[in-house]
Amino acid sequence: MAGLWFEELTLGQIFAHDIRRTVTESDNLLFSALTHNPARLHLDAEYMRETEFGRIIVNSTFTLGLMVGVSVGDTTLGTAVANLGWDEVRFPEPVFVGDTLRIETEVIALRESRSRPDQGIVTFAHRAYNQHDSLVAHCKRSGLQRKRPNE
Repeated sequence: MAGLWFEELTLGQIFAHDIRRTVTESDNLLFSALTHNPARLHLDAEYMRETEFGRIIVNSTFTLGLMVGVSVGDTTLGTAVANLGWDEVRFPEPVFVGDTLRIETEVIALRESRSRPDQGIVTFAHRAYNQHDSLVAHCKRSGLQRKRPNE
């Protein structure tokens, strides 16, 4: 199992995830189509040439999903009970096709569950950086995490 038990997480712990991902045109097109998002800034290269960006911007919901998804293997794979929510989701810089993203995750809060003695609540801060080390996305995510089973 790749994920960590609640007791294995420590406040301030930082994960520099090994997986890096270059975003492709297909990623953006497929994700925008699957989520029924027809925004021109994600799909219309000619329109975007006339904007301040000059090219298509990758769908930010894809960026959010990738940022959180990359973190799963090191943090919650096999130990998560449920995702409780995302807070303070921000995209300070655009992501473009061809950008390579790296992700880091920090444990920013831990508390025992009041109603589930075999579980705890963890809050992660996820951060995504492009190949120029510019912060392109960040969020806080809270989840219900299993404690190590009594054996």
